[in-house]
Amino acid sequence: MEVIKQLVEIPSPSGNTDRVISFVEEYLSDCGVQMSRTRKGALIVTIEGEDTSNHRLLTAHVDTLGAMVKDIKSDGRLRLSMIGGYKWNAVEGEYCQIETASGKTFTGTILMHQTSVHVYKDAGDAKRNEMNIEVRIDEKVRKAAEVRELGIEVGDFVSFDPRAEITESGYIKSRHLDDKASVGMLLQLIRHIKESMLTLPYTTHFLISNNEEIGYGGNSNIPEETVEYLAVDMGALGDGQASDEYTVSICAKDSSGPYHYGLRKHLVQLAEENGVEYKVDIYPYYGSDASAAIRAGFDIVHGLIGAGIDASHAYERTHESSLQHTEKLLFHYVQSKMVTK
Repeated sequence: MEVIKQLVEIPSPSGNTDRVISFVEEYLSDCGVQMSRTRKGALIVTIEGEDTSNHRLLTAHVDTLGAMVKDIKSDGRLRLSMIGGYKWNAVEGEYCQIETASGKTFTGTILMHQTSVHVYKDAGDAKRNEMNIEVRIDEKVRKAAEVRELGIEVGDFVSFDPRAEITESGYIKSRHLDDKASVGMLLQLIRHIKESMLTLPYTTHFLISNNEEIGYGGNSNIPEETVEYLAVDMGALGDGQASDEYTVSICAKDSSGPYHYGLRKHLVQLAEENGVEYKVDIYPYYGSDASAAIRAGFDIVHGLIGAGIDASHAYERTHESSLQHTEKLLFHYVQSKMVTK
């Protein structure tokens, strides 16, 4: 959970992930694993197994939701353009960080233009949209020219304050648990494999993707020997969902269609044989790195599992027991035989 907290505190909206990828490289630097960056800036970690002709690939994405400066308004406020899919009300009132092209950072707050109830009669009813949401910069600026003097320009990245907290009751609550909770679990799994000197049955790749929130994170750089592709991402909670914050979620279907039935049944069997508490679920408005790979035309067996995350794409939360069950299933999966049909 501390590793996850470190990850979420590194700003990394899609398109600006170099710093967090460097953190992952440094974290694994003493593990003796093969690492390489893709041209898109993702990281592939490889552990050779007994079978070098049939490979597995596990992926989690390190990019997050965020925004870009769309316009510098005449009063010195910033208008935003979304990075990723969320609702403006999910970030209203949030602290943020603006990073300029030169690397300078400034803090601010994301607010409605009509925030003050003492001034705006429609403060509660005005639409939460790109025209009304703005950033109040924590600098003495009252016009666009003064903002530009700071070095802030259109196209600068805006990151949301994660407000990460680990509670005594076993929860971690933070923005960007999607999908840095999964990245943290894969990092722990890699370290455990190497420190325990485990020999995996198949050469296994770990793809830390960096463009998932915009739809194409894990759709390339898949070694041609890859047979099974398992995305590790969140299980979304809500009305009508089976997933919860205390078990691992195994996805049967999302907006892309059903996941590989044989792999799904294999994951369920592994969970039942090894005391892993799980839920099988369907996510109607969801896509993963695995579904992106299928859409890109890869002939692979694809699956999706993850910890149950409450309030997805807002201020998220999960419990340590969900992380434990997910890690346990991953541990048994990488040591299991591949599905045959």
